Amino acid sequence: MDHLEYTGPEEIAALASSDTIATILPSTAFFLGLPYAPARKMMEHNLCVALASDYNPGSSPSGNMSFILSLACIKLKMLPAEGLNALTINGAAAIELGHHTGSITPSKLANLLITKPVSGIDYLPYTFGASWIDKVILGGKII
Repeated sequence: MDHLEYTGPEEIAALASSDTIATILPSTAFFLGLPYAPARKMMEHNLCVALASDYNPGSSPSGNMSFILSLACIKLKMLPAEGLNALTINGAAAIELGHHTGSITPSKLANLLITKPVSGIDYLPYTFGASWIDKVILGGKII
């Protein structure tokens, strides 16, 4: 389920008792001036949270996933590791591709981002606007 910017306690409780993955689109809230989804409350209720961009001209004209990670940590109060999980393995699970992609695991597709040298994952979300991606590998091939 996505577009969860206006998720209240009742909706969180209903989602928590389901097999639904809560997909949050923080750049939509940013672009349209909407409230940010309550990611921390969702995670406190053991919801699986995924992050996406909703890349389209009407509500989020950017597919910059580095910016999504920054918004997740700065505005949604997610920890960097939580944000990375929400972008990768949880995002793959949300579109039912978790058995093929989303983590670095034998037998999964080799889809990776290689960063420029950084001090750790905690550095990534707080450098919004900086380009820290050095290489993109899709299907085992550098693009």
